Amino acid sequence: MALTAVDKLLAGYLGFLTILILARGPFGDAANGWMLLMHALFGVMLYLFTRLRETDRLGRALHVIYPIILLLPFYSQIGLLNAQFAPDSVYANDAVVQSWENLIFRGQISYSWIRDHPSVFWSGLLHLAYFSYYPIVILPPVLLVLRGRPGDARAVVFATMMAFVVCYLFFVLYPVAGPNYAFEHPTGPVRDVWSAKLVYGILAGGSSFGAAFPSSHVAASTAATAALWRAWKPVGVGFTLPLILLTIGTVYGQMHYGIDAAAGLAVGLVAPIVAARIQG
Repeated sequence: MALTAVDKLLAGYLGFLTILILARGPFGDAANGWMLLMHALFGVMLYLFTRLRETDRLGRALHVIYPIILLLPFYSQIGLLNAQFAPDSVYANDAVVQSWENLIFRGQISYSWIRDHPSVFWSGLLHLAYFSYYPIVILPPVLLVLRGRPGDARAVVFATMMAFVVCYLFFVLYPVAGPNYAFEHPTGPVRDVWSAKLVYGILAGGSSFGAAFPSSHVAASTAATAALWRAWKPVGVGFTLPLILLTIGTVYGQMHYGIDAAAGLAVGLVAPIVAARIQG
């Protein structure tokens, strides 16, 4: 079985990271050795996929959805790579992004919005919308495979992963901490609503430092939704409103700068167009 466009995209991305790690000195940090091992195992996995038989339905299904499964280690790797930088160098990039924010939004909208316009209702709804990222990105490819439409699932995954890879390259080459790290967290009823507590709890335990610009949440969700408009339109239409609320919520809830969300939206709109042209 031949390698797919998704396989080649991710192999190229991990190949670049391998070169980056080796250039920095692979044994300067113990985590580097584990990351290089992960990259090697990824190569072994791709080789095994080329050995799949046409009758191996489970293996072929896994070949379609494995990028979604690997999102967590890929994302965690960003934090490990950025941990090798002094925080001050990352926050220097934040200062640049904040200057863009001042120019475009006439202030730090990610800091001021929830404080100038506090609303328990909107805080609850927008923080809840933040979680729509997971069903938008994860569920459709799995359901398409189960419905016997692996080609459509592969198209959605490719568009989504292209958006992720673009964002992840920014994260390792130009890490930005984001307002979740740069500003103190909001307080009061808007912060105490259950969905806000849940979001901040997850961020405290699973956020990768330096992974703010562009917003991969917005980029991947936009790319997946746009691809679904072509591959499975009713679902794409159904995800559009949650996507809009998610995009607003990342800024209102102080997870991302406004420019992060705008850049993520741009990446998410372009990625499925490029992916469709590559796949033909």
